[in-house]
Amino acid sequence: MADGKQDIVIVGGGIIGCTTAYYLTKHPSFDPSRHSITLFEATRIGGGASGKAGGLLAQWAYPASIVPLSFDLHSQLAEAHDGVRQWGYRRINCGKLTAKDQKLSTSEAATSWTQLATWFPLGKRKYIKEENRDLPAKDFPDDLDWFNAKSIKSYEDISTTNATAQVNPLQFTMTMARLAEEGGVKVVLGSVDAIGYAPDDQQSPREQYVANEKAGGFIAGNAAREKRVQSVSYIDKATSESRSIPATIVVIAAGPWTPVLLPSAPISSLRAHSVTIRPTKPVSAYCLFTEIPVAPEDADGDGAEQGDPAVPREIAKVMCPEIYSRPNNEVYVCGSGDNVVPLPANTDAVEVSRQDCQNIIDAVASISDELGNGVVTSRRACYLPVMNVGGSGGPLIGETGVPGLLLAAGHSCWGIHNAPATGKLISEIIFDGEATSANIRSLDPRLVV
Repeated sequence: MADGKQDIVIVGGGIIGCTTAYYLTKHPSFDPSRHSITLFEATRIGGGASGKAGGLLAQWAYPASIVPLSFDLHSQLAEAHDGVRQWGYRRINCGKLTAKDQKLSTSEAATSWTQLATWFPLGKRKYIKEENRDLPAKDFPDDLDWFNAKSIKSYEDISTTNATAQVNPLQFTMTMARLAEEGGVKVVLGSVDAIGYAPDDQQSPREQYVANEKAGGFIAGNAAREKRVQSVSYIDKATSESRSIPATIVVIAAGPWTPVLLPSAPISSLRAHSVTIRPTKPVSAYCLFTEIPVAPEDADGDGAEQGDPAVPREIAKVMCPEIYSRPNNEVYVCGSGDNVVPLPANTDAVEVSRQDCQNIIDAVASISDELGNGVVTSRRACYLPVMNVGGSGGPLIGETGVPGLLLAAGHSCWGIHNAPATGKLISEIIFDGEATSANIRSLDPRLVV
C-alpha cells in the first residue's frame, strides 16, 4: 500500500482513531507530499467511551497478542510527551476491596459477589488471572485511609505497579489528536454516512452492475470482494452540508457505531455509567475492584423501574463498582453495564440515568466518608463496543477483504489500554503491508466479517 499517492481516512475521533492518526504520522514511510490523512469525528474528540472510561492499563489485559506491546507503548508515549503532566500517566497499585455499608449488620452483609443477579460487569474482572492474585498476603494497606475502617472486610492485591498503570483517557485522547494534527492530520467534525466504492477493474460491466446492486454503497455479503474504496461522504457538523472526499484507504475506528458503516462487523454495544468525585482530601493511588453489600432499600427495585426483571431483595444487596483514584484529586467510579437503552445516533445523544449514577454514589459513600462528603463533578454514560463472536473477544485489527478498507474496532473494556498498539499496527499494515510489531492473525477481521 505504500506506493503512490494515498488519501487515508480514519472514521472515529476516539482513542483508537486518534492514536492511529498519531502513529501514521510517526511511521518512517509517511510523506506529507504523498499521503493525506483525514480524521472524522461526528461530535467531539473523545466524546464517547474514550472520554468517560477509567483509564486502567494492565499487563494482564486482553488479548495477550497486543497487551505487552501496548503497555510498553503507553510508557514510551508518556516519556516522549510528558504524559505524567499531559494526561496523568502513572504506575498504580490494583486490588480487590470487600467492604460493607455501615448501616448493615454482619449477617445482612453475607450476600456473595457471585450471587448478584443484576450486576452486568464491564469485563475487566474475568481477565484477572490467578497468577496476578498470587501475591504475598498482607494487612490492609495503611495508605487506603480514605475508606471507613469499620466498613472494611478484606483486601487483596491483584497487581503491583510493575504491571498496572493508568491514564486520564480524555486527556490522552485529546493530546494524541493534537499531536496528530501537528504531524499533518486534518481533523474534521462531521458524521460519515457512507463509504463509496468503485467496482474492481477486472470485472465485466455486468459483474460491476450486479456488485453495485448488491452493495448499495455499503458492504454486503460477497460483494465485499468485488469493489474497492473510492470515497467517503459525510455531513459537516458546522454547516449540516453533505460533502464527499476521495479516499484510497479507510480505517473504521468508530467503536460501537462501526456496524453503521460495516453492517457485517459483529460488534454490539453495552451502556456503562460512571461518576467522578472530588474527595474531601487527596487520596492514595489505587485502582480497586470492589464488592459492597448495600442496604436493601438503596438497591431494591431500581432495575425494575428501567425495564429489568424484578430482583429479590435478598439478592439485590451487592454492588461492585470499580474505583480509580487520579492524580488531580479526582476519583473515578464506574458501575455495571446495561442494554436498557439502544445505541443512539451519536455520543451527544447518549441518555444518562441519574438513578444509576446515584446508585454508584450511594455505594461508595456507604464505605467512604471522603467520597460520600466529596463533590460529585460529573455523572455520565457511554457505550462500549462488544464483540458478538463467540470465543473471539476482539478487537478486530486489519484488512477486511475489501481493498483499502481496514478495521480497528471491537476493543470492549480494554480500548484505552490497547489503543497505542492498535494505532501502531494499523500504521504498519498501511505502510509496510503487514503488522510487524505483533502477531495479530487471531484478530484479523477477515475471520469474521
